[in-house]
Amino acid sequence: MPEPLPSLIEPAPRPLAGPLRFIRYGFMPNRLRYCGSDDNSTLFGYGLEGVVDGGLPLLLRRFTGALPYLQLIARANRIPDPFDARVVEAYWLGNELLETVEVRQLYDALLERFGKQLQGRTRELVLGKAPAGARPHHSFHVLDVHSRVGELEHSLATLDNCRVSWGRVTRQEGGELVVERQPLLLRDGKLALGEARMERVLRQVGGRGFVDDAQPGDWVSLHWGWACEVLSERERANLERYTHYHLAIANQTV
Repeated sequence: MPEPLPSLIEPAPRPLAGPLRFIRYGFMPNRLRYCGSDDNSTLFGYGLEGVVDGGLPLLLRRFTGALPYLQLIARANRIPDPFDARVVEAYWLGNELLETVEVRQLYDALLERFGKQLQGRTRELVLGKAPAGARPHHSFHVLDVHSRVGELEHSLATLDNCRVSWGRVTRQEGGELVVERQPLLLRDGKLALGEARMERVLRQVGGRGFVDDAQPGDWVSLHWGWACEVLSERERANLERYTHYHLAIANQTV
């Protein structure tokens, strides 16, 4: 299996609350009706206003694709709240919490969730990713789980949009950013990241968004063509290393 790569650690956590950070990544797939409940405008409002109250966790728990991974990461690290900021970061971007999750814990979680849904070879492939070294990171879910059990069409474009990627800002143009981003492609029958190319991504809906302070040269995270947040170098590096790590695991059974 791929050699585990420890995540980079910075001395102080980001001040953004975990539920608010989750919204930044869950907003666009929810808007596209791929996950979560029909509360997109409410979620967007929470994210824009920076409000966390008793109603928000109830909305976030309807993201049934991500929630079991958050719960697993939290449980393995003895963190009571699955929407703790450290847990949310671990799932979407990657950090040291992922390395605490044991192979058996991930295997059992996958078995409980998909054991009855999957059959035969597909079941063996998904469950086998735990002993192959997979971590409960969003890139693993996209490349090795969602691609086999998701309701969306399984295509390279879908995988590329669904994974959280990173892009370097070159300029703002109205409600969009022009970024340099590496696309997902097939190279000699294997998944790989191509050379960076210019792409347009949304930064605002209705004149509002989460990366209004993004400047040329900044790195931003991207999900379904939406700019989620400005990344620190540590965050970008962690996202890149866990993406490459899970690409290698996915390529074992492509």
